[in-house]
Amino acid sequence: MWLSVSVADVVELACMVMPSGPVEKVVAAAVAAEQSGFRRVWIPDEGLAARECWVTLACVAAATDSVQIGTGITNAYTRHPGVTAAAVATLDEVSQGRAVLGIGAGGTLTLNPLAIQRRAPIAAMRDLVTTSRALWSGQVVDHDGVAAGFSSARLSYGRPDIPVWLAGRGPKVLQLAGELADGFILSFIHKELIGDHVRAITTAAATCGRPRPQLCYMTMLATTDAAREAARAALTFRLVDSPDTVKARLGFGAEAESAIRQALSDGGPAAAARFVRDEWVESFVICGTVSECRAELGALVTNNSIDEFQISVSDLSCAKEDLALAAEIAHS
Repeated sequence: MWLSVSVADVVELACMVMPSGPVEKVVAAAVAAEQSGFRRVWIPDEGLAARECWVTLACVAAATDSVQIGTGITNAYTRHPGVTAAAVATLDEVSQGRAVLGIGAGGTLTLNPLAIQRRAPIAAMRDLVTTSRALWSGQVVDHDGVAAGFSSARLSYGRPDIPVWLAGRGPKVLQLAGELADGFILSFIHKELIGDHVRAITTAAATCGRPRPQLCYMTMLATTDAAREAARAALTFRLVDSPDTVKARLGFGAEAESAIRQALSDGGPAAAARFVRDEWVESFVICGTVSECRAELGALVTNNSIDEFQISVSDLSCAKEDLALAAEIAHS
């Protein structure tokens, strides 16, 4: 049975705003989030599929005062890791200490159109974390990395304690999060597997003698038919990037995966949405009436010791409504 718990009593609120439209609309959503008491705004780095993340983040920094801002998420391949370290340090400077670096392995939507092969993703993520922290601390970096190398590299600015968050779904990234991360984003995790992810991260951190990273759970709230359709599109590229064990659990076979991949290539998530089944949406997205969503979310964050809930805003045309719904569900 779901517990009747006020989410705001348990977690902070955050949002991921997909920069799928004009930057001014992304900024408007970020401002609305800040005004509604959200703690953090994440902007994804989706390559050619959306507006460029660092330019967008700079605009968000200029328009806001208190909300933390970061890449939700970037990767080690589309830019040299040293350039990413410099970008987040610059963002931290212009935002007066509000920057966060969010890192993932790099997904289909971002890497495929750029013909970038995702080689040794865990090693590449580790490189990005360790070299960024070294550069922010003023160290000279010499490193032959998976995605790129450093030779007597130095950054003359940067805050050593800029937070680094990771995101991913496989066991190796959960282990890495426990070892290195300040926080971890449980992004569109199968709801029945959230507890397993939390335990894996907690165990990895304890083994390394570290405190458990902060945990952020991200999904969508679908209280209308239109919201369910938006969730269907948002799940397309996430499904094809899911671990094989999750695909097997869903009954997500080769035929469905091939159809979604082809549709993504031809027309993007909106074109691929028709191949996403209702039961797959319900496995990843909090659906139902406002009261049902409130109860399920409250139970999930309480039972799994979640520190932050992040609402995914994929459609800029209804961003303010999505943010208001999240705030209503959290604060009631």
